[in-house]
Amino acid sequence: MRKSYGKNPCFIAIAVLLAVGLLILILALTVFKAKKPVTTINSVHLGHLDVGLDFPRLGVSLNVTLDVDLSVKNPNKVGFKYKNSSAELNYRGKLVGEVPIPAGEISPDETVGMNLTVTVMADRLLSDSSQLFSDVLSGVLPINTLTRISGKVKLLNLFKIKVISTTSCDVTIFTSNRTIADQDCKYKTQL
Repeated sequence: MRKSYGKNPCFIAIAVLLAVGLLILILALTVFKAKKPVTTINSVHLGHLDVGLDFPRLGVSLNVTLDVDLSVKNPNKVGFKYKNSSAELNYRGKLVGEVPIPAGEISPDETVGMNLTVTVMADRLLSDSSQLFSDVLSGVLPINTLTRISGKVKLLNLFKIKVISTTSCDVTIFTSNRTIADQDCKYKTQL
């Protein structure tokens, strides 16, 4: 009596499961490996700037609106789903403006553009009016924009990888002609 190993369905099922598991592992570590989404600030435009000086009281009245054009590229072979996020406007380390970025999804290998309008919270900006007064007199207003987008990349509906993409731009505004003089951006992504 000879044993036939090829006809035992248990061995065949185990071999198929191992092969499928190995294939999924190889695909997850190569083709479907999570890559960092790239957030890029394409441009920052001065939408509106209204500056007034009150010399007797050493006061400044200021209304600033910035139009920020940014894009998020998903280099993954699977979709990137992001939560409600935000873009912030800072003046000398203080938060003076914020705009929400609504939740959404970016398809594989897609770049999504977002146009945001950030309005300055004048009360926060004017809390240190002597520094603001000095900056306006010098004709240069240094600000910083910070955009943070967080979400998840799903791999084969089995693995969820958390991703946070942060972009920080230091922007210098000339108050005399209401233009942006300089823009220096730094990008960081965490998996």
